Amino acid sequence: MRPTIVFDLDGTLVDSAPDLAATLNHILTTEGLPAASETEVHRMVGRGARTLITRAFAANGRTLAPERLEALFDAFLAHYEANIDGATRPFDGVTAALDRFEAEGWALAVCTNKTERLARLLLGKLGMADRFATIVGQETFGITKPDPQHILKTIEAVGGDPARAVMVGDSVNDIDAAKAAGVPVVAVTFGYTDRPVTELGPDVIIDHFDALWDAVQGLGVTSETA
Repeated sequence: MRPTIVFDLDGTLVDSAPDLAATLNHILTTEGLPAASETEVHRMVGRGARTLITRAFAANGRTLAPERLEALFDAFLAHYEANIDGATRPFDGVTAALDRFEAEGWALAVCTNKTERLARLLLGKLGMADRFATIVGQETFGITKPDPQHILKTIEAVGGDPARAVMVGDSVNDIDAAKAAGVPVVAVTFGYTDRPVTELGPDVIIDHFDALWDAVQGLGVTSETA
C-alpha cells in the first residue's frame, strides 16, 4: 500500500489570498463596508466562504441573517469563480516537492474546506489537478476540517492507510483534524492563520516546501512497504 500525503489547499499549496481578498472586497464595498487588507483576509480564511463573509462583516460590527448570508455567499462564489486564478499561484517549492513524493510512490491528495468544485477548477487552471489521486472539498462528504473524518475519508478515497499518511496544512483546522485522526501533521509557517502555527502543536513546522521531504521522513512515514 502506498503512503499518502494529504495537503490543504489555500495557504498551503497555493497563495490564493489575493484573489480571495479581491472577491471579499467586492462584496464588502458593494455593501458599503471598507475593504479588508490581505493580512486581515489571511486571519479569516479557513472555514469556507460563508465563514469568511461572516467574519468580515463581524469585523465591521455587522451580523447577517441566514438568508442574507446565503445571498452574499452566492454572489461571492460567482465573482470568485470568474476570477479564481487571477493572482493565485503555487507557493515556492510546491512543484518540486510534489515531483519528489510522486517519484517515490506516494499518493497525493487534497483535503480543503473550499468547495470541491472550486478546488478542482482552481487546480485545473494552475495545471495541477491531475497530480492528485483525489481532491476533496466541503461538499464531498458533507463534513469539513476540523472534523477528523474529513481527512480520514480523504485517505480512504485513495486506498490509503491512516497509519501511513501525513497531513500538510497551515491552520488550526488542519492541525486539530489531523491530531484527532491520529495522522501526523506538518505545518507551514507561510499560510493563513490567526494564530502562529508554533502555538498549535503540529508534529513538524517548515518554512519552505524544500524542507517537506526531510520533515516527512523524520516522522517515520516512508515510501517502503511496512
